[in-house]
Amino acid sequence: MPFIYKISPVNAWREAEQAGVFTGAPVDLADGFIHFSAGHQVRETAHRHFRGQPDLILAMIEAEALGAALKWEASRGGDLFPHLYGPLPMAAVTGVVDLPLDAEGLPIVPEMLP
Repeated sequence: MPFIYKISPVNAWREAEQAGVFTGAPVDLADGFIHFSAGHQVRETAHRHFRGQPDLILAMIEAEALGAALKWEASRGGDLFPHLYGPLPMAAVTGVVDLPLDAEGLPIVPEMLP
């Protein structure tokens, strides 16, 4: 799988861009790894964990660039999710898009994710 995805509040992401690395959101820091989603998992992750949260971004990351620090581990329903045990270098990020909310407060995820 060439790409993985991270949803983040835009302010935290802009700070990471300035620093050159993303060290994680509070949930990531508490769990000891940075949570990501595969393309087919993004919509459910967005709806389950980010409902009603404005000013979000979706970052696309080249999975291979993360090396051995990236692990695929069982989570929700036994599905394998990508977890990064270390900081995310901004050099691995290939794109960032805004995630506006719909009328019900659900993040609007792009239809076609690579």
